[in-house]
Amino acid sequence: MKKIIFALLGVLSITTIANAQKKTSGAIQFETTIDPAAMMAASGVKIPEQMAARMPSSSKSNFELLYNATNASYMPVEDTEDSNGAGGGGGGMGRMMRGFGGAGGNREYYYSFADKKLVEVFDLSDTTYVMQSGLKLNATAGLGFGGGMGRNQNPNDTTKVKPVVPPKIEVLKTDATKQICGLTCHEAIVKSTRSMKILDMDRDVTEETHIWYTTDLGFDFSPNPNMWTEGTVLAIEGRGTNTVAKSIEYRNVSTKDVTAPKKATPITEAEYKIKMETMMKRFRGNGNGRPGGAVVVRGFGG
Repeated sequence: MKKIIFALLGVLSITTIANAQKKTSGAIQFETTIDPAAMMAASGVKIPEQMAARMPSSSKSNFELLYNATNASYMPVEDTEDSNGAGGGGGGMGRMMRGFGGAGGNREYYYSFADKKLVEVFDLSDTTYVMQSGLKLNATAGLGFGGGMGRNQNPNDTTKVKPVVPPKIEVLKTDATKQICGLTCHEAIVKSTRSMKILDMDRDVTEETHIWYTTDLGFDFSPNPNMWTEGTVLAIEGRGTNTVAKSIEYRNVSTKDVTAPKKATPITEAEYKIKMETMMKRFRGNGNGRPGGAVVVRGFGG
Protein backbone atom coordinates (compact mmCIF):
# COMPACT_ATOMS: atom_id res chain seq x y z
CA MET A 1 0.00 0.00 0.00
CA LYS A 2 2.82 2.41 0.90
CA LYS A 3 4.46 1.76 -2.47
CA ILE A 4 1.19 2.62 -4.25
CA ILE A 5 0.83 5.84 -2.24
CA PHE A 6 4.43 6.87 -2.96
CA ALA A 7 3.91 6.07 -6.63
CA LEU A 8 0.79 8.24 -6.77
CA LEU A 9 2.57 11.08 -4.97
CA GLY A 10 5.44 10.77 -7.44
CA VAL A 11 3.04 11.03 -10.40
CA LEU A 12 1.31 14.04 -8.86
CA SER A 13 4.67 15.72 -8.21
CA ILE A 14 5.84 15.15 -11.78
CA THR A 15 2.51 16.46 -13.12
CA THR A 16 2.74 19.59 -10.96
CA ILE A 17 6.30 20.28 -12.11
CA ALA A 18 5.31 19.71 -15.73
CA ASN A 19 2.38 22.11 -15.43
CA ALA A 20 4.63 24.74 -13.83
CA GLN A 21 7.21 24.37 -16.59
CA LYS A 22 4.45 24.45 -19.18
CA LYS A 23 3.48 28.00 -18.19
CA THR A 24 7.00 29.41 -18.52
CA SER A 25 6.73 29.71 -22.30
CA GLY A 26 3.84 30.54 -24.59
CA ALA A 27 1.81 32.95 -26.69
CA ILE A 28 -1.13 35.12 -25.59
CA GLN A 29 -3.46 36.75 -28.12
CA PHE A 30 -4.84 40.18 -27.17
CA GLU A 31 -7.62 42.23 -28.75
CA THR A 32 -7.98 45.99 -28.37
CA THR A 33 -11.32 47.64 -29.10
CA ILE A 34 -11.53 51.43 -29.42
CA ASP A 35 -14.54 53.72 -29.60
CA PRO A 36 -13.03 57.03 -30.82
CA ALA A 37 -16.04 59.18 -29.92
CA ALA A 38 -16.21 57.86 -26.35
CA MET A 39 -12.45 58.23 -25.99
CA MET A 40 -12.46 61.87 -27.07
CA ALA A 41 -15.51 62.63 -24.94
CA ALA A 42 -13.72 61.18 -21.90
CA SER A 43 -10.93 63.68 -22.52
CA GLY A 44 -13.36 66.60 -22.66
CA VAL A 45 -13.11 67.06 -26.43
CA LYS A 46 -16.27 68.21 -28.19
CA ILE A 47 -16.51 66.46 -31.56
CA PRO A 48 -17.98 68.40 -34.52
CA GLU A 49 -20.93 66.58 -36.10
CA GLN A 50 -19.19 66.32 -39.48
CA MET A 51 -16.14 64.71 -37.89
CA ALA A 52 -18.26 62.39 -35.76
CA ALA A 53 -20.08 61.16 -38.88
CA ARG A 54 -16.75 60.15 -40.44
CA MET A 55 -15.40 58.40 -37.38
CA PRO A 56 -15.75 54.61 -37.05
CA SER A 57 -18.06 53.57 -34.25
CA SER A 58 -15.35 51.16 -33.16
CA SER A 59 -12.07 49.68 -34.34
CA LYS A 60 -10.24 46.51 -33.37
CA SER A 61 -6.56 45.59 -33.32
CA ASN A 62 -4.96 42.27 -32.49
CA PHE A 63 -1.67 41.85 -30.63
CA GLU A 64 0.47 38.91 -29.58
CA LEU A 65 2.58 38.44 -26.47
CA LEU A 66 5.36 35.87 -26.83
CA TYR A 67 7.27 34.89 -23.70
CA ASN A 68 9.72 32.38 -22.35
CA ALA A 69 11.48 32.04 -19.01
CA THR A 70 13.65 35.16 -19.47
CA ASN A 71 12.13 37.53 -22.06
CA ALA A 72 8.97 38.59 -23.83
CA SER A 73 7.85 40.56 -26.88
CA TYR A 74 4.53 42.22 -27.68
CA MET A 75 3.49 43.42 -31.14
CA PRO A 76 0.50 43.82 -33.50
CA VAL A 77 -0.33 40.86 -35.68
CA GLU A 78 -2.69 42.35 -38.25
CA ASP A 79 -4.17 45.59 -39.56
CA THR A 80 -6.91 47.42 -37.73
CA GLU A 81 -10.47 46.69 -38.69
CA ASP A 82 -13.26 49.18 -37.99
CA SER A 83 -17.01 48.75 -38.01
CA ASN A 84 -17.55 51.28 -40.79
CA GLY A 85 -15.13 49.61 -43.20
CA ALA A 86 -13.37 51.86 -45.69
CA GLY A 87 -16.43 53.85 -46.61
CA GLY A 88 -16.68 57.56 -45.90
CA GLY A 89 -13.07 57.79 -44.78
CA GLY A 90 -13.73 55.61 -41.76
CA GLY A 91 -10.88 53.22 -42.50
CA GLY A 92 -8.31 56.00 -42.35
CA MET A 93 -9.56 57.15 -38.97
CA GLY A 94 -9.49 53.56 -37.75
CA ARG A 95 -5.84 53.24 -38.70
CA MET A 96 -5.01 56.55 -37.03
CA MET A 97 -6.67 55.38 -33.82
CA ARG A 98 -4.31 52.41 -33.50
CA GLY A 99 -1.79 54.62 -31.80
CA PHE A 100 -4.11 54.98 -28.82
CA GLY A 101 -4.83 51.30 -28.23
CA GLY A 102 -3.14 48.53 -26.33
CA ALA A 103 0.37 49.44 -25.41
CA GLY A 104 0.64 52.28 -27.77
CA GLY A 105 -0.26 51.13 -31.24
CA ASN A 106 2.26 50.15 -33.89
CA ARG A 107 5.30 49.51 -31.77
CA GLU A 108 7.30 46.51 -30.72
CA TYR A 109 8.00 46.10 -27.02
CA TYR A 110 10.69 43.79 -25.63
CA TYR A 111 10.87 42.82 -21.96
CA SER A 112 13.80 41.41 -19.98
CA PHE A 113 12.53 39.81 -16.77
CA ALA A 114 15.82 39.56 -14.85
CA ASP A 115 16.63 43.29 -14.88
CA LYS A 116 13.00 44.40 -15.42
CA LYS A 117 13.96 46.35 -18.54
CA LEU A 118 11.58 47.31 -21.32
CA VAL A 119 12.51 48.77 -24.71
CA GLU A 120 10.30 50.20 -27.44
CA VAL A 121 11.19 49.73 -31.10
CA PHE A 122 9.49 51.93 -33.71
CA ASP A 123 10.01 53.56 -37.09
CA LEU A 124 9.93 57.34 -37.31
CA SER A 125 10.23 58.59 -40.89
CA ASP A 126 13.03 56.47 -42.37
CA THR A 127 14.80 55.50 -39.15
CA THR A 128 14.23 52.60 -36.76
CA TYR A 129 14.67 53.71 -33.16
CA VAL A 130 15.00 51.84 -29.87
CA MET A 131 14.01 53.62 -26.67
CA GLN A 132 14.48 52.52 -23.07
CA SER A 133 11.19 52.42 -21.21
CA GLY A 134 9.60 50.61 -18.29
CA LEU A 135 6.39 49.35 -16.74
CA LYS A 136 4.77 52.05 -14.63
CA LEU A 137 1.54 53.77 -13.74
CA ASN A 138 1.31 56.99 -15.75
CA ALA A 139 -2.33 57.85 -16.29
CA THR A 140 -1.45 60.95 -18.32
CA ALA A 141 0.34 59.04 -21.12
CA GLY A 142 -1.31 57.41 -24.08
CA LEU A 143 -4.80 57.10 -22.63
CA GLY A 144 -6.68 59.60 -24.71
CA PHE A 145 -6.63 62.89 -26.54
CA GLY A 146 -6.25 65.19 -23.56
CA GLY A 147 -2.57 66.02 -24.05
CA GLY A 148 -3.03 69.09 -26.17
CA MET A 149 -6.30 68.66 -28.06
CA GLY A 150 -7.74 71.58 -26.18
CA ARG A 151 -4.81 73.84 -27.00
CA ASN A 152 -4.80 76.53 -29.60
CA GLN A 153 -4.17 74.97 -33.02
CA ASN A 154 -3.71 78.29 -34.82
CA PRO A 155 0.05 79.01 -35.25
CA ASN A 156 -0.72 82.71 -35.82
CA ASP A 157 -2.44 83.11 -32.45
CA THR A 158 0.06 84.08 -29.75
CA THR A 159 -2.37 83.60 -26.85
CA LYS A 160 -0.60 81.86 -24.03
CA VAL A 161 -1.88 78.40 -23.18
CA LYS A 162 -2.36 77.54 -19.55
CA PRO A 163 0.01 74.81 -18.36
CA VAL A 164 -1.53 71.36 -18.15
CA VAL A 165 -2.15 70.37 -14.53
CA PRO A 166 -1.42 66.68 -13.90
CA PRO A 167 -4.47 64.73 -12.74
CA LYS A 168 -4.78 63.32 -9.25
CA ILE A 169 -4.20 59.55 -9.39
CA GLU A 170 -5.68 57.05 -6.96
CA VAL A 171 -5.25 53.25 -7.11
CA LEU A 172 -7.86 51.05 -5.47
CA LYS A 173 -7.25 47.30 -5.20
CA THR A 174 -10.47 45.37 -4.84
CA ASP A 175 -11.30 41.80 -3.81
CA ALA A 176 -12.88 41.13 -7.20
CA THR A 177 -11.48 38.30 -9.34
CA LYS A 178 -12.35 36.81 -12.70
CA GLN A 179 -11.03 34.14 -15.01
CA ILE A 180 -9.22 35.24 -18.18
CA CYS A 181 -7.81 32.49 -20.38
CA GLY A 182 -8.11 30.08 -17.48
CA LEU A 183 -6.04 32.28 -15.16
CA THR A 184 -7.30 33.98 -11.99
CA CYS A 185 -7.06 37.76 -12.34
CA HIS A 186 -7.32 40.41 -9.63
CA GLU A 187 -8.69 43.93 -10.08
CA ALA A 188 -7.00 47.28 -9.57
CA ILE A 189 -9.00 50.44 -10.32
CA VAL A 190 -7.05 53.53 -11.39
CA LYS A 191 -8.98 56.75 -10.76
CA SER A 192 -7.76 59.85 -12.58
CA THR A 193 -9.32 63.16 -11.47
CA ARG A 194 -8.57 66.45 -13.19
CA SER A 195 -10.04 69.92 -13.33
CA MET A 196 -11.68 70.89 -16.62
CA LYS A 197 -13.73 73.77 -17.94
CA ILE A 198 -17.04 72.44 -19.26
CA LEU A 199 -19.61 74.94 -20.57
CA ASP A 200 -17.57 77.74 -18.96
CA MET A 201 -17.73 76.01 -15.60
CA ASP A 202 -14.77 74.53 -13.73
CA ARG A 203 -15.47 70.91 -12.86
CA ASP A 204 -13.55 67.91 -11.58
CA VAL A 205 -13.82 65.01 -14.00
CA THR A 206 -12.94 61.51 -12.84
CA GLU A 207 -12.12 58.66 -15.19
CA GLU A 208 -11.78 55.05 -14.09
CA THR A 209 -9.60 52.39 -15.67
CA HIS A 210 -9.95 48.79 -14.52
CA ILE A 211 -6.78 46.69 -14.62
CA TRP A 212 -7.03 42.89 -14.36
CA TYR A 213 -3.76 41.15 -13.54
CA THR A 214 -2.61 37.66 -12.62
CA THR A 215 0.35 36.43 -10.60
CA ASP A 216 0.05 32.87 -11.96
CA LEU A 217 2.48 33.42 -14.85
CA GLY A 218 5.34 34.66 -12.69
CA PHE A 219 6.41 37.73 -14.69
CA ASP A 220 5.50 41.41 -15.02
CA PHE A 221 3.76 42.68 -18.17
CA SER A 222 1.09 45.04 -19.40
CA PRO A 223 -0.33 45.62 -22.91
CA ASN A 224 -0.05 49.31 -21.98
CA PRO A 225 3.29 50.00 -20.21
CA ASN A 226 1.75 53.12 -18.66
CA MET A 227 -1.05 51.09 -17.05
CA TRP A 228 0.65 48.63 -14.75
CA THR A 229 0.51 48.06 -11.02
CA GLU A 230 1.76 44.48 -10.62
CA GLY A 231 1.82 41.02 -12.15
CA THR A 232 0.85 40.08 -15.69
CA VAL A 233 -1.96 42.35 -16.92
CA LEU A 234 -4.45 40.45 -19.07
CA ALA A 235 -7.14 43.13 -19.40
CA ILE A 236 -7.43 46.92 -19.28
CA GLU A 237 -10.94 48.39 -19.35
CA GLY A 238 -11.36 52.12 -19.83
CA ARG A 239 -13.88 54.52 -21.28
CA GLY A 240 -13.71 54.10 -25.03
CA THR A 241 -10.85 51.60 -25.05
CA ASN A 242 -10.60 48.00 -23.89
CA THR A 243 -7.79 45.47 -24.21
CA VAL A 244 -8.26 41.84 -23.19
CA ALA A 245 -6.41 38.53 -23.61
CA LYS A 246 -8.52 36.26 -25.81
CA SER A 247 -6.50 33.04 -25.77
CA ILE A 248 -3.30 31.51 -24.46
CA GLU A 249 -1.20 28.70 -25.89
CA TYR A 250 1.58 27.19 -23.82
CA ARG A 251 4.40 26.29 -26.22
CA ASN A 252 8.10 26.75 -26.83
CA VAL A 253 9.18 30.27 -27.82
CA SER A 254 12.64 30.86 -29.27
CA THR A 255 14.99 33.50 -27.87
CA LYS A 256 15.08 35.16 -31.29
CA ASP A 257 11.35 35.90 -31.16
CA VAL A 258 11.66 37.78 -27.86
CA THR A 259 14.91 39.67 -28.49
CA ALA A 260 14.94 43.28 -29.69
CA PRO A 261 16.59 43.94 -33.07
CA LYS A 262 20.17 45.15 -32.74
CA LYS A 263 20.12 47.34 -35.85
CA ALA A 264 18.25 50.30 -34.37
CA THR A 265 19.22 53.85 -33.43
CA PRO A 266 19.08 54.60 -29.68
CA ILE A 267 16.89 57.53 -28.66
CA THR A 268 16.01 58.91 -25.22
CA GLU A 269 12.50 59.83 -24.12
CA ALA A 270 13.53 63.50 -24.02
CA GLU A 271 14.87 63.35 -27.59
CA TYR A 272 11.73 61.56 -28.75
CA LYS A 273 9.52 64.19 -27.14
CA ILE A 274 11.42 66.99 -28.93
CA LYS A 275 11.04 65.20 -32.27
CA MET A 276 7.29 64.75 -31.78
CA GLU A 277 6.79 68.37 -30.71
CA THR A 278 8.69 69.54 -33.81
CA MET A 279 6.53 67.36 -36.03
CA MET A 280 3.34 68.65 -34.40
CA LYS A 281 4.43 72.24 -35.05
CA ARG A 282 5.00 71.37 -38.71
CA PHE A 283 1.61 69.67 -38.80
CA ARG A 284 -0.20 72.70 -37.39
CA GLY A 285 1.65 75.10 -39.65
CA ASN A 286 0.86 73.22 -42.85
CA GLY A 287 -2.41 74.31 -44.43
CA ASN A 288 -3.14 70.96 -46.05
CA GLY A 289 -3.31 69.23 -42.69
CA ARG A 290 -0.30 67.02 -43.29
CA PRO A 291 3.09 67.17 -41.63
CA GLY A 292 6.05 68.06 -43.74
CA GLY A 293 7.56 64.57 -43.43
CA ALA A 294 6.02 61.12 -43.50
CA VAL A 295 5.74 59.28 -40.23
CA VAL A 296 5.76 55.51 -40.19
CA VAL A 297 5.30 53.71 -36.92
CA ARG A 298 5.81 49.98 -37.04
CA GLY A 299 4.86 46.97 -35.04
CA PHE A 300 4.56 46.91 -31.30
CA GLY A 301 5.98 45.33 -28.79
CA GLY A 302 2.79 51.40 -27.08
